[in-house]
Amino acid sequence: MSAAREDRATRRPGRRTTNGEPYTLGSLIEVAALAFLERGYDATSMEDLSRAAGITKSSFYHHVSGKEALLRGALDRALDGLFGVLAEPAALEGPPVARLRHIVRRQVEVLATELPYVTLLLRLRGNTETERWALGRRREFDQAVAALVREATEAGAARPEVDPVVAARLLSGTVNSLIEWYRPDRVAVADLVDAVERQVFDGLLGG
Repeated sequence: MSAAREDRATRRPGRRTTNGEPYTLGSLIEVAALAFLERGYDATSMEDLSRAAGITKSSFYHHVSGKEALLRGALDRALDGLFGVLAEPAALEGPPVARLRHIVRRQVEVLATELPYVTLLLRLRGNTETERWALGRRREFDQAVAALVREATEAGAARPEVDPVVAARLLSGTVNSLIEWYRPDRVAVADLVDAVERQVFDGLLGG
C-alpha cells in the first residue's frame, strides 16, 4: 500500500491532532520520532506514544502494529530523503566535484528539513532488526559519497594532500554534526547550506 493510501486508510473520525487535523500514519510517525529522540527507542512504550499523541493505546493499534513499525517509518523517511539526493540528475552527471557539491548541499537540506528523522537515524545503536537494516543503508549512502570524494581527488579537483578516506570521513562528520546544534528557528536552511558548502569546498576539498 502506498504512503498516501496508508494515510487515508488510517484516518479515524474523532481522533485529531492538536491542530485539529485527523491523525494519519505520517503524523503518528512524527510523534513517535520525537518521543524516541526524547526517551530513547528502547525506553519508549506504546503507552508513552499514545499519551504523546493524545489517543488511547488501543486507538494507536488501529494505525500501526507496534513501535518498531513506527521506527521503520521514521527511518524510511530519513533514508528516502538521502537516497533521493543520490538519484537526482545533478548527482549523477557532470564533473565529480560538481556532483559532490550538489550532494553535500542537498544532504544538508534533507537534514535540516527532516531533522527529527535524520537525527534518529544518526543515533541508532543497532539493537533491533530495523535498526541494523537502517545502519546498513546508512553505510551504503556514506560509501557512495566516499567513492565520489575519491573520484574528485583522482580527477585533481580536491586538495592532493588530503587522503580521500580522511576527506570523506571529515565531510561526513561535518554534515552529521549539524544534528547536535542546528535549530530551524535560529538559522535559515539556505544560510546553513551555504555555510557548510564553504567550509567543505573552500577548506577541506578546495574545489
